[in-house]
Amino acid sequence: MPVLKPTDIYGRVEWLGVVPSREAALASAPRETLALGFAGPEGEDHGGLTRPSCGRVQSQYAFGTEIRNARQLSVVSQEELAEIATEMGLDHFDPAWAGITLVLSGIPDFTHLPPSSRLQAEDGATIVVDMENRPCHLPAAEIDAAQPGFGPRFKAAAKGRRGVTAWVEAEGVLRLGQSVRLHVPDQRAWRGNGAAAAVGV
Repeated sequence: MPVLKPTDIYGRVEWLGVVPSREAALASAPRETLALGFAGPEGEDHGGLTRPSCGRVQSQYAFGTEIRNARQLSVVSQEELAEIATEMGLDHFDPAWAGITLVLSGIPDFTHLPPSSRLQAEDGATIVVDMENRPCHLPAAEIDAAQPGFGPRFKAAAKGRRGVTAWVEAEGVLRLGQSVRLHVPDQRAWRGNGAAAAVGV
């Protein structure tokens, strides 16, 4: 029995990029196509089947623990990037400043897609949404280099708009202008939040 439901919601690939060396800089370099392998996008420094744990999972693992890499891609919506730019007082927000991999248009409330949703391209290339990507201060330096004084505004402006992290489930190639279809888990909303709140979660 299928557990993922194809929707009638399609996104369009508006921008592609990779971070060649995270040690050198957070900024991503634009691409016209992006080859996706099981270890992530070709040429992406955040790729790999595993990664050292970071602050985002510090409640689960000691810092630097080797874990499965569900952060192979950083995906955002064009509409939410426009909202970030407006909030920051900018005419435009360059995806490269935040080390973004993929920008899509046409998918509403993108940052809050259900975890485990799939985004599937026409040729079958498929990525899986891990979870919301919380904004941090790291893009500030890249933003300031291009727009002096605006970097510190990013973290607050990007709250609830920073997109999602994702990983590759089926290999293929993404191209500018390509269509991707949203598939969501076919299940009811979780009802355990009352019990979770009672124990402080």
